[in-house]
Amino acid sequence: MVQDIVAKFKELYHREPVVARSPGRVNLIGEHTDYNEGFVLPAAINKEIYFALAPNGTQTMRAHAFDLEESAEFDLNKVQRADIGWANYLLGVVAQLQKAGLEVKGFDVVFGGNIPIGAGLSSSAAVECGLAYALNYLYAYGIERFDLVKMAQKAEHEYALVMCGIMDQFASMFGKRNHVVKLDCRSLEYQYYPLKINDYRLVLCDTQVKHSLASSEYNTRRQECERGVAILRQHYPQVRSLRDVTLEMLAQHQAEFDPVVYRRCTYVVQENMRVEEACQDLERGDLEAFGQKMFASHQGLQHDYEVSCPELDFLADKAKASDAVLGARMMGGGFGGCTINLVKLDQLDEFTQQMAEAYQQQYGIQLKTYVAEIVDGISLVPIDFSK
Repeated sequence: MVQDIVAKFKELYHREPVVARSPGRVNLIGEHTDYNEGFVLPAAINKEIYFALAPNGTQTMRAHAFDLEESAEFDLNKVQRADIGWANYLLGVVAQLQKAGLEVKGFDVVFGGNIPIGAGLSSSAAVECGLAYALNYLYAYGIERFDLVKMAQKAEHEYALVMCGIMDQFASMFGKRNHVVKLDCRSLEYQYYPLKINDYRLVLCDTQVKHSLASSEYNTRRQECERGVAILRQHYPQVRSLRDVTLEMLAQHQAEFDPVVYRRCTYVVQENMRVEEACQDLERGDLEAFGQKMFASHQGLQHDYEVSCPELDFLADKAKASDAVLGARMMGGGFGGCTINLVKLDQLDEFTQQMAEAYQQQYGIQLKTYVAEIVDGISLVPIDFSK
């Protein structure tokens, strides 16, 4: 893949590029907690976007999306949102650098990779972070990694128009091989926990559906959480977000809540507790207890937060009924995408075959499965141009 992208760059632009890799991510537990200033437990995985880029001596960005076989050019003196969907992820990053008072000189870029689009593995964050990292290196801006993460998040808000939390960009930038990273989405403090899964594998089952509800419902959930916070703040002035809320507070004022808003808030508070307890499970090496929290997380997402869908529920239920699986849940924004499953290594083939057959029978869709390895975050890729 890397060689193909480098070859395409040389074919289009006739020189040697700098190359960076930017991974997608899984989130083991802690879903829809990030924008509520809660805890998440992501990891970078071996599904990645690669960037080949070099300065071109002009004021133009010439970009080629390798997987789509599409090219476009943009004047860096007049950066604004474009009609080309993929280009906005790049332009958003350039805009953030310019807002920070940095000069972005013209450059050529070819990017592409093997992160399945729409599977909830954060291909968009990988693109934003990868370009931010590569330009920071190319032009020696000296920006700290955390600031690159924030710029990439802002690029998504302002150019892709998705009000995402910070988890996806953070995981892509700060991933560590064979570790998950617990991120406090309020303080941005983080801690690594070893994921010792020698006899197990993380398997992603891709529904290959993306229901149209996804983005509108995402914004609705944010508003519902904010409504819950507004009610509780009247009684507890210290409450800034659902991070500050306990189940006791909710129970005490349940009568003031719309029942739907109450369920949304309950889920988020419980999920934050699950992340903290899951980290203790990892420290003890208790994968079975960890897996039970994954199952509980799915139940909350399905019934209380209501961001699942029949396809995700079918796969999660099927996994729960399998003795090969320690834990399973939907992952990501919801309404499609993947389930993440903790599967016994010696039953891996049997598990994927059974899931594929059941899904085909139920929905007439060929299930895609990916075994995810946990890798380091963004880095440069050394290329031997003599070959």
